[in-house]
Amino acid sequence: MNTRRLFLQLLPASGATWLLTQPASAQQYPRLDEADLRAVELGYVEDAARVDAKKYPKYRPGQLCTTCDLYQAKPTQPWAPCTLFPRRVVAGKGWCDAFRTRST
Repeated sequence: MNTRRLFLQLLPASGATWLLTQPASAQQYPRLDEADLRAVELGYVEDAARVDAKKYPKYRPGQLCTTCDLYQAKPTQPWAPCTLFPRRVVAGKGWCDAFRTRST
């Protein structure tokens, strides 16, 4: 087979692979709305100070999305993707019931 033809056939697949492996940027996606069905199910709030501790006894002061293992950015970023909410970004000061302490 002609190497030029093979190169042209593989080019779109390699480009798609590259795009899929790039980390998501906070600017790429809209903010997660607290009224979103999945957000409501997990008790997500943009400000952890508003967590209803009676409804979510697992919550401890100081738990924030930035300190959660599911937060897909450096803790210094105010908004970032979360593995639980595809194509949305969550507030760094937020919290939800799926909180898992960030492993170091």
